[in-house]
Amino acid sequence: MQDFVMVDEPVRQHVLDALAQADLTADPDFRRRFEAHFPDLCRLFRSLYETRQDWLDQLTALVVESARSWQERPADLKALDARREADGGWFLSNTMLGGVCYVDRYADNLDGLRKHIPYFKELGLTYLHLMPLFLAPEPHSDGGYAVSSYRQVNPKLGTMEQLRDLSAEFRGHGISLVVDFIFNHTSDEHEWARRAAAGDPKYSGYYWIYPDRTMPDAFEQNVREIFPENHPGSFIRMEDSRWVWATFHTYQWDLNYSNPDVFRAMAGEMLFLANQGVDILRMDAVAFIWKQLGTPCENLPEAHILLQAFNAVCRLAAPSLLFKSEAIVHPDEVALYIDPAECQLSYNPLQMALIWESLATRDVSLLAQALERRHNIPDGTSWVNYVRSHDDIGWTFADEDAAELGINGFDHRRFLNSFYVNRFPGSFARGVPFQDNPKTGDCRISGTTASLCGMEVDPAEAVERILLAHSVAFSTGGIPLLYLGDEVGQLNDYGYAKEAGHDADSRWVHRPHYPEEQYARRHDASTPEGTVYAGLKRMIEVRGAAPELAGTTLLDFDTHNRGVLAYQRPASAADGGETRILVLANFSDEPQTLPAETFSGFSGAAVDLLSEAALQLGEGVTLLPRQYAWLRVTPRH
Repeated sequence: MQDFVMVDEPVRQHVLDALAQADLTADPDFRRRFEAHFPDLCRLFRSLYETRQDWLDQLTALVVESARSWQERPADLKALDARREADGGWFLSNTMLGGVCYVDRYADNLDGLRKHIPYFKELGLTYLHLMPLFLAPEPHSDGGYAVSSYRQVNPKLGTMEQLRDLSAEFRGHGISLVVDFIFNHTSDEHEWARRAAAGDPKYSGYYWIYPDRTMPDAFEQNVREIFPENHPGSFIRMEDSRWVWATFHTYQWDLNYSNPDVFRAMAGEMLFLANQGVDILRMDAVAFIWKQLGTPCENLPEAHILLQAFNAVCRLAAPSLLFKSEAIVHPDEVALYIDPAECQLSYNPLQMALIWESLATRDVSLLAQALERRHNIPDGTSWVNYVRSHDDIGWTFADEDAAELGINGFDHRRFLNSFYVNRFPGSFARGVPFQDNPKTGDCRISGTTASLCGMEVDPAEAVERILLAHSVAFSTGGIPLLYLGDEVGQLNDYGYAKEAGHDADSRWVHRPHYPEEQYARRHDASTPEGTVYAGLKRMIEVRGAAPELAGTTLLDFDTHNRGVLAYQRPASAADGGETRILVLANFSDEPQTLPAETFSGFSGAAVDLLSEAALQLGEGVTLLPRQYAWLRVTPRH
């Protein structure tokens, strides 16, 4: 330890001297956070870049740039930083509720979105994720994930000034703004890429560019193809015959984070967005951000160090900014990105997929297993739980988990694909295949929640499935997330292919335009829209009033019934620690009775918070088909 202090004190002083020369040492808040977080930033940055002779100059420039960003940070955001530093677990509240939408499809533009704020308040939103809205060239935008400028909004949606004003208005209504930060790659029309294509040596170093196939061939011995139908391998040929790394589409060029110039540039973009009022960044494609010869270039240790280093920068200059990971990989790999010093939030793709699996099979075994083994995550972090998102549904369960239950993963995925695209006899689902391969049976699933639950087949049963699925997402622990429109049962948009640029991507089937007629019926209890909306509103209200449902801690509970899912949410010590919420969810199509012995660990009296009905557990509990209950119970001592 003494050697570490002796080596790093000159580094610390070097950086402080540079801050003083730039007249950036006067702010006591920045200096306090510098003393708290610089050691971590220095350690992380050095571990990535110490082989470079200029690593200290690069680190110094990074801290100076961060100090300038803090100096420019608006006063109201600094006040928010102070509040959230004092309440680091603000996002673990049981009153958190998320929504996600495309600005143009839900509200035409940013000004149009402002008109929906009264509805957002009615629903109870505290978190709104706007799908990619930065400048991206058409037709090569990948739905906004090929960014040509992180500092300009797509002009069809508005301006950066309008986004900043909207974020302030959201903040005034208690709504946190979430946006995507596409940081694995840029568009080939980004200024950096244009300069690289023109041969500028500085910007050529921002990407993985090689003069011939020698290094691409070496990398591709270990790297898998992500979009083989778009281009073979991971590299594409540039107009000047050089080769550039493009993991995804040909027009999305991977950034070279082994170059500290790239780290500094992207940290600058990140802090710029934070100063516009963005609260949470969804970190896109986190698994791919670090490349190393001889490896698959996915989920490498340096990817985690990069995220931690970006976090340390934010703790200096935008301390309330949070990261949300997006990693649709093996469940064990998803969990590795969830850490207070890395990604404080994470999508929960396994739970999402297994909710749909349970609806199809009427068997909760895989979902119960996942909740028991893979739900609990570190203190100070949270899941974002969803029934569906803007993306397709892929079956991300681990084959080894399925094998323990006697399930062949490959065969089971083929069954689920067949079921959800209505190729299986008796299926209720009306999904659409995405990237379908009829020869292998492999595909992923597109469709709105209502259409996948069978709204076109049997509306009454579909409503029950919609609410059953959301009862899990709303009660397992974390931030529940609604794809806006699903709360009123919006159906597939089967005319999606008529829109320019959408015909080759079936995911647009579940990204319909604002369903005005459905929203108009949301208060009519005689309609499916009204029943879905009322059911979700009841969950939101009950969840917000039940302290047991804050945070993410979950205890498993075995019903000894493959049709009925159950788990417990315990009260924290601060809330008395005496009660629990016992969630029961019947995924079968038949009534299920759980005998009194099932509940022998609890006192006899219970209350279903959703219906306010009193129960005597000593009499057992019967659940109707697709019925769910949130029981407040007290363990026996």
